[in-house]
Amino acid sequence: MRYHSYGDSDVLVHEEADRPVAGVGQVVVRVAGTAFNPVDVPIRAGVIREVFPVAFPHIPNYDVSGVVTEVGEGVSGWRTGDTVVAFLPMTAPGAAAEYVAVPADTLAVAPRIGELADAAALPSVAVTAWQALFEHAGIKEGQTILINGAGGAVGGYAVQLAKRAGAVVVATASARSADRVHSYGADRIVDYTKVPVPEELAGQRFDVVLHLVRTEPEETALFAGLVADGGAFVSTTVPGPEEIGRGVRAAQMFARSDAEQLAELVRRVDAGELEIAVAERRPVTDLAAVHDAAFAGDLPGRIVLVP
Repeated sequence: MRYHSYGDSDVLVHEEADRPVAGVGQVVVRVAGTAFNPVDVPIRAGVIREVFPVAFPHIPNYDVSGVVTEVGEGVSGWRTGDTVVAFLPMTAPGAAAEYVAVPADTLAVAPRIGELADAAALPSVAVTAWQALFEHAGIKEGQTILINGAGGAVGGYAVQLAKRAGAVVVATASARSADRVHSYGADRIVDYTKVPVPEELAGQRFDVVLHLVRTEPEETALFAGLVADGGAFVSTTVPGPEEIGRGVRAAQMFARSDAEQLAELVRRVDAGELEIAVAERRPVTDLAAVHDAAFAGDLPGRIVLVP
């Protein structure tokens, strides 16, 4: 699946393309699965081309799981037949295809448990959760954290990782995802569809607020106000208020691919410490429909597409 210009979902077309060849420092992976990410929609529409410009024709999707079929010059440690996962460069030719060329330094061995295709639901979102918690928030045992948007892909991993780190986790989620979020270890779940979260939690303070949803500046400020003195407000979506005060650190983060972190996350999956959640597995030819459902806010959860 690829598109030859920015536009609506109908620019996505299913067509034949040359099989990629491994360049220097690359391997070619036969795709088992690739995960849809919401940012794929504005990238395709061209509304964030200043940040994520792509060359046409562009193959989308930057999460991949699969099997190495070719090893390029200068690559060591990988061989054909290895099962792998990767968080690809977001503007490079992606994994909505049968084969994709992957920088070898982004690879990690795929989890041994579960379906290989479903492992594509791990890389970028789990790495984002890891970096948010441990690099930006500095979460520690015994601290309290509010995860706003725990029903989403990043939020689900964040709940699991924060709980394993010994934090007390309060999570926002709708009834549709509440059971899943509870199974991840959340100590309390606030249904944001019933009452505004800052209103429900008025008077409470958290060492960390992890903000994973898009909000208007006024609402964002209310969430930032829930951070305890000296705590951290970390957002993956919108910037926090310019002035929070009280020693509160505010960070708007952008995830980067990190093979070592991804390998650690895979280790935790294999150890039974981290669960990969996949709502649906669909053929890659459904990609336009998935984009439309995402735009309408009607996705049931993490979608993995298979060739």
